[in-house]
Amino acid sequence: MDFTFSPDQDVLRDTVRAWLADKAPLEYVRAMVEDDRGFTDEQWRAISDLGWPAILVPEENGGLGLGLVDAVVVLEEMGRVPFPGPYFSSAIAATVAACELGATELLEALATGGERGTIALEEGGSGDPVESVHTRARRKGASWVLSGEKPLVIDGHTADWVIVAARTHEGLGSFLLRMPQGEAVPVMDPTRKAARLIFDETPAQPLGPVGDHSAIWRSISDTCSVGLAAELVGVCEGALEMAVDYAKARVQFDKPIATHQVIQHKIVDMLHKLELGRVGVHFAAWASDVEDPDLERAAAIAKSSMAEAAVFVTSENIQVHGAVGFTWDCNAQLFYKRAKQNDILFGYQGWQRRRVADLVLDHA
Repeated sequence: MDFTFSPDQDVLRDTVRAWLADKAPLEYVRAMVEDDRGFTDEQWRAISDLGWPAILVPEENGGLGLGLVDAVVVLEEMGRVPFPGPYFSSAIAATVAACELGATELLEALATGGERGTIALEEGGSGDPVESVHTRARRKGASWVLSGEKPLVIDGHTADWVIVAARTHEGLGSFLLRMPQGEAVPVMDPTRKAARLIFDETPAQPLGPVGDHSAIWRSISDTCSVGLAAELVGVCEGALEMAVDYAKARVQFDKPIATHQVIQHKIVDMLHKLELGRVGVHFAAWASDVEDPDLERAAAIAKSSMAEAAVFVTSENIQVHGAVGFTWDCNAQLFYKRAKQNDILFGYQGWQRRRVADLVLDHA
């Protein structure tokens, strides 16, 4: 099986990398860390003009009609920066949710960047993000209202709308809430903003087919996991490049520390972890595009292996930098924090590994 990217995907990668190098240097990332929104309207318009939010939107709904493998190319390059802003929440999570739920009326505005969406799935706990949903939805007259709390909604304070997962008498349901106006909350990764949404008999519009949406939300969560894992491939690449460059430039005992065997071993271990994780991410993205029956297992393997790799690689980058790596002035912390937060979103690596074991044993 050929896992190399197509010529068109290579061109897309070159385009994204060049644009990010020009328009989103680490100085911009640092500025957005201090910004409450985490992005500028000018940057979002530029991304929208390039067509990146339209990648996963079907052509009949105004998008490019491409697949998750194409989105992985963009996400990997964004992870190398690491790029701030609502691309993941809107162009990946909200777009996938709208497609899965058949909410096609939302897609054209997502494709053009005219509206930004997000999803509110996860609640408390560190296990299954779908099973952990406790927010309730009930009928009130002719409409529906929500009660509960979503403590961490990516870009929930800046999105134009949010799709909320909530319990109904039929199981898990899906509801559209416009202008959520969440309360911004501090998070580990300052380049990715999040908000808390509190529902108190909040009116919302039901989405999707009649019945239990648990399987749909499982699919949405798996696709989001692969997207986060793709970001982590780029995070590892950025951290590895940073470590190599520093090791070549830092002189100790009259020679670069890159000549010391212990540093060489660290660099090799970082590369090894990255390459093993990368294979799983690319396979999972392909499995999503072709609707492979092993997608659930592939997504769990990708998220668990790449999250473990990213935490290791970014922490080793700090170690290569020595004492300066622990300071706020060093950019190594930005990569580490993105790795740690991506790990816990949509099912942390420990739960994903248990999930892989259960899936393997169930088919034994």
